[in-house]
Amino acid sequence: MPLKPYFLASRPKTLPAAIVPVWLGCVLAWYLSGEFDGRLAFYTVMGAVWIQIGTNFFNDAIDSDKGADTEKRLGPVRATASGLLSRNLVYGSAIVCLLIAAVFGWLLFQARGWTIVAIGLPSLYLCYGYTGGPWPLAYKGLGEIFVIGFFGVVAVMGSVFVQLGEWRTEAMVLGLQVGLLSAVLISINNLRDYMEDESNNKRTLAVVLGEGYAKRLLMLQIFAPALIGLYWLSYSLWLFVVPLVYLVLAVLIAKGVWFHQPSAIYNKYLALSGLMLMIFGVAFHLAIV
Repeated sequence: MPLKPYFLASRPKTLPAAIVPVWLGCVLAWYLSGEFDGRLAFYTVMGAVWIQIGTNFFNDAIDSDKGADTEKRLGPVRATASGLLSRNLVYGSAIVCLLIAAVFGWLLFQARGWTIVAIGLPSLYLCYGYTGGPWPLAYKGLGEIFVIGFFGVVAVMGSVFVQLGEWRTEAMVLGLQVGLLSAVLISINNLRDYMEDESNNKRTLAVVLGEGYAKRLLMLQIFAPALIGLYWLSYSLWLFVVPLVYLVLAVLIAKGVWFHQPSAIYNKYLALSGLMLMIFGVAFHLAIV
């Protein structure tokens, strides 16, 4: 059985949005306490990665079912819509991913108790509920808010909680920074596809706001993390200054999106946004070390 269609449907370029918040949450926990549990860190990142992949599989199949992915699509080929995989195979793959994530969630539950269930169950449901169910977030203009909340604040704070067994304000601040940068990927994707989405009644935030306001909101998502970073000056100058290196790429992305009409060129800026998130992660890690 060829694996390339499954690899395509898993959307590996989105995985930094799952890995970076867990990684930085663990680094922050070590900075705050001097403690680090590699076993729990592994369980956490594996849970996040399989939830992300499961979400991508569901998104691939559901968008095809709803007719949101068509031959006019400007982004990468989708496995279900293109016929590379049947919808049943894609849905089945999504469920397998959630079961794997649940195994790691069970291991975390044994270490940290019912708080993991409170975080894990909504996360597992929203893998499907992001594009499916009676109130799909991506079709209601809530995709960016979902990413900021779950792939930013919840992921970082949850990772710190797993390591330390307590909630920390610092984790919320870092989670907001990471979440905003993660949401840049969603916003660029939705800007690129907003004309097609509008014709298919997919009410993303780009469709709701229109191109001009959607671009302004994207600028806020790109540059607000730098302003939020002023918080770290009360801890260390390095924690504020070093992560600002991400702005080099941020300016390139912002300029490109602002001066180009939505088109296939946005695929370039989408890839750069994933790299920007990784650069922020590496820089914050180096600042702590």
